[in-house]
Amino acid sequence: MDEIANQTAKIRYLLGGQAKVPLVIWAPDGAGLGAAAHHSQSLESWFIHTPGLKVVVPSEPADVKGLLTASLRDDDPVIFFQHKKLFAKEGPVPEGEYCLPLGKATIKRPGRDATILTYGSGFYLSMEAAKELSNMGIEIEVIDLRTLKPLDFKTIAESLKKTNRAVVVHEACLTGGFGAELVARISTELFDYLDSPILRVAAKDVPIPFAPPLEKFVLPKVDDIVGAVRQVTYR
Repeated sequence: MDEIANQTAKIRYLLGGQAKVPLVIWAPDGAGLGAAAHHSQSLESWFIHTPGLKVVVPSEPADVKGLLTASLRDDDPVIFFQHKKLFAKEGPVPEGEYCLPLGKATIKRPGRDATILTYGSGFYLSMEAAKELSNMGIEIEVIDLRTLKPLDFKTIAESLKKTNRAVVVHEACLTGGFGAELVARISTELFDYLDSPILRVAAKDVPIPFAPPLEKFVLPKVDDIVGAVRQVTYR
């Protein structure tokens, strides 16, 4: 952590831009595999809180390729988190040259009634929840943030100006999670567009248990997202 937070993140600033640190730290993270407390953490907020680092969290296979390419070409240090449950995910991936810009979110599902802001494993939970909500007549816009730092706040703002409601979904524990930063910034910059409070769906504030039933209890679930969206839409 000293090498990452006190050296890698600061070198370009300490030397007045005379040096670059084009380093990518690939970091598996996340729970859901019965790996217990030491091997099931989501620690993106630690690094988002460190000026000088970029933080990338892809979800779909194509995004992994495009964002990893961009990270490797970037002159700043990048922490590239990839959820362990997503290693086995299959999906279309462009052949040959493929690069996605850092700091650009994407709307993976358009909607009108509320916006879900998510990343990593939370994306798959959110898409499943959106299908259930659609059967109830609630159409959700799902934004996959992909890059947490720098953050594409423009895409977030455009969506919320349309839907006027938001739910943030991430697997990291609730307190101090990236969702708190999103809620704070949205409340400050987009308050006039909100028709209801922003809710967060996240893991409970405990170390991840080894026992499968307890692990499942601690982690966010599709039903939690459905409930949160129904609450913000008053449905």
